[in-house]
Amino acid sequence: MEKTLIRPVFTGAELRRLIVPLVFEQLLAVTVGMADTMMVATVGEAAVSGISLVDQANVLLIQVFAAMATGGAVVASQYLGRRDREGARDAARQLIYVILAMSVVLAVVCVAFNRHLLRFMFGQVEPDVMAAAETYFWISALSYPFIAVYNGGAALFRSMGNSRVSLLASFIMNAINIGGNALLIYQFNMGVAGAATASLASRMTACFMVLVLLRNPHNAICLEHVLRLRFDGGKIRSILKVGVPNGIENGMFQIGKLLVAGLVASFGTSSIAANAICNNVSSIVSIPASAIGLGMVTVVGRCMGAGEKKQARTYTRNLMALAWGTIVLMNGAILFLAGPLVGFYAMPAATTALAMEIMREFCFWSVLSWTPSFILPNALRAAGDARFTMCVSMISMWIFRIGMSYVLGYALNMGLKGVWLAMYIDWCVRAVIFLWRAKGDKWQQKKVIE
Repeated sequence: MEKTLIRPVFTGAELRRLIVPLVFEQLLAVTVGMADTMMVATVGEAAVSGISLVDQANVLLIQVFAAMATGGAVVASQYLGRRDREGARDAARQLIYVILAMSVVLAVVCVAFNRHLLRFMFGQVEPDVMAAAETYFWISALSYPFIAVYNGGAALFRSMGNSRVSLLASFIMNAINIGGNALLIYQFNMGVAGAATASLASRMTACFMVLVLLRNPHNAICLEHVLRLRFDGGKIRSILKVGVPNGIENGMFQIGKLLVAGLVASFGTSSIAANAICNNVSSIVSIPASAIGLGMVTVVGRCMGAGEKKQARTYTRNLMALAWGTIVLMNGAILFLAGPLVGFYAMPAATTALAMEIMREFCFWSVLSWTPSFILPNALRAAGDARFTMCVSMISMWIFRIGMSYVLGYALNMGLKGVWLAMYIDWCVRAVIFLWRAKGDKWQQKKVIE
């Protein structure tokens, strides 16, 4: 009897076309973000402080939008895997409705209760800092619907296996942002308002660009008849089934980071500076692996939609190995270049020595546990196991990342090193649980679409 050959859901070339642009997109986000920060720094100390405060809230909300976009991408990917283009196109419409409605409500609330929200989040700050924060906050809030829809559109293109569009849109968005900063801050002296307006213009451009490209009828997902409001409760529930747990998980993670940052601030200036240096340097390490994780959502989602559970496992294993390999290479490079990278900040000897010690330990623990902690959960979410990843991540974060930070850093007087050790414990706990979950079958028994 002749064996039937099963066609791979993704070829090697298709995987490369999906993942390679994502790597450059992630790299662009980090490098351009650094350039943006340096340009805004010329506005003045009070302005930078106000922008920094608002950005903490903005990151939290943007993470929620990204989580909802991931929910839509999972649903669309599974319909495409099932070869149901109409289902995928309808899911895309429902995603745009949901994410637009949510972002408009948040924008209205943030504009209407601008000062009250800032006072609630940050308490009493200097009047000039609060004035800068208020200006930046209300203009930033106007951009929420645009960045939300952009995230949704970019996720839909990834679900089609096309990440070049989001790379191009990201490049254009950041170019407009930097160019706008240069024009509005340096030439027109608009200060904080100029920085916020440049961001608003860049997000509007990226949003409309993605929407126009999604109208192409040759796309597997073509966004059509959007203005004919037709809500599909089943598809909206499917999107929320993945998006809501992912959004809660991302939101709680950002809140946890803020709490830990407050603890670090109590250790003194040297610890604050060393922590900032290590955060900046370590963020570079995960860029390629994070891109692979984004691609995994599309790949596993498409496999599950096609009913190819075995292929979903195989791709998960292969992409995990690839991500782990990049983590090994990047940490090796960081370990080799740690001296020059940390020395670039020209800090006092004590701060530099502390940062160097933390970076060496980070490289070891990152290689050991970061990939299964943060990349593997994407495969579980793409299969519909988002509630499990949310529960594990939140419990581990509150007990180990936050709780142990206070025990090790404060109670046992380990300071900043104790806070980073608590983070490694959190990673290891997550890694063990997610590897155990992926080894079993329960995650593949979840249903996202009927």
